[in-house]
Amino acid sequence: MQAVTVLLIIGGLLLLALGGEVLVRGAGGLARSLGMSPLLVGLTVVAFATSAPEFAVSVQSAIVGTPGLAVGNVVGSNIANVLLILGVSAVVAPLTVASKLVRRDVPVMIGISVLALVLSLDHKLDVVDGVILLAVMIAYLIVTIIGSRREAAESAPRADPGGSEPGRRPLWLDGVLVAVGVALLVLGAGWLVDGATAVAHAWGVSDLIIGLTVVAVGTSLPELATSLVATMRGERDIAVGNIVGSCLFNIGVVLSATALVSRGGIPVEPSAVRFDMPVMVAAAVLLLPVAFVGGSIARWEGVAFVAFYATYLVYLVLTALQHSMLPVFSLALTAFVLPLTVLTLIVLSVAEWRRRLKDGPRASIRSHES
Repeated sequence: MQAVTVLLIIGGLLLLALGGEVLVRGAGGLARSLGMSPLLVGLTVVAFATSAPEFAVSVQSAIVGTPGLAVGNVVGSNIANVLLILGVSAVVAPLTVASKLVRRDVPVMIGISVLALVLSLDHKLDVVDGVILLAVMIAYLIVTIIGSRREAAESAPRADPGGSEPGRRPLWLDGVLVAVGVALLVLGAGWLVDGATAVAHAWGVSDLIIGLTVVAVGTSLPELATSLVATMRGERDIAVGNIVGSCLFNIGVVLSATALVSRGGIPVEPSAVRFDMPVMVAAAVLLLPVAFVGGSIARWEGVAFVAFYATYLVYLVLTALQHSMLPVFSLALTAFVLPLTVLTLIVLSVAEWRRRLKDGPRASIRSHES
């Protein structure tokens, strides 16, 4: 049994690495063949593909009669996407954030996160709520695709979609690479979660803690593998777009689809409305000023993101165990960590805003002189 567990963990890691590599290669080829920007491919094709585990888990939970799991799955995955995955990717290499992402896509992610929280205030997501979330997502996709095509038409001529240029793969082959990459990611994530769960059980860890940690992170492993591979290959627009698009897909498609197929809607726990969903919104909001300052996510900011995620996990574990340290930890979190973080972001944002105001007139003078 131990040998099987080790093989599951090693095999899962290898499949995740291979799947991420294949998916990024296929997505990059699609972007070039279709004349789409890597950012748009990351926001749509890659993001939707890597969210397949969340979609499968949530819809399956609705079919078997436990739709409440969908909320925890989506909320936990979105928090992990921003704080853990984007943080780790930024630690590997600073991530340049496209201005378009800051202006449009991140605010949309914040807006749909707030909308999900507002719709959950009655501790339930019914069919009407699902239709609203899905309509917002469809409208976003239409606007994004139309805007991308307009920009492509105004820029350099598009390449032949058939991929007839020398050295370029056919379009159908890039599509196959994307499909194979997704399959490898889903299979690898499943193996790794199974192996890690077996190890946790062997160490005497409870099912509750396993669910809060191993399973929660497990459904986000495809995003992690894809973003890391994209970052190391220099496709950083795909890495950032993957995270933002996955968060949008999780709420606009996964959560809405679960509400639509569930009988009686999705129950939302009061604790999720009070704490977990506000944390999801805060993580989305946190991305806006960090991306705005300097137009990139630096390594130290990535470290801060990972530290925040670790803090969130510690809080979940202490809450689940009703540990005696919970009041002290909560006080330190609310009285020191969060205020200092908000103050730091405000100071950095104001400094960047003032710098841009000063550079604006200089840039205009240089442009006029030239």
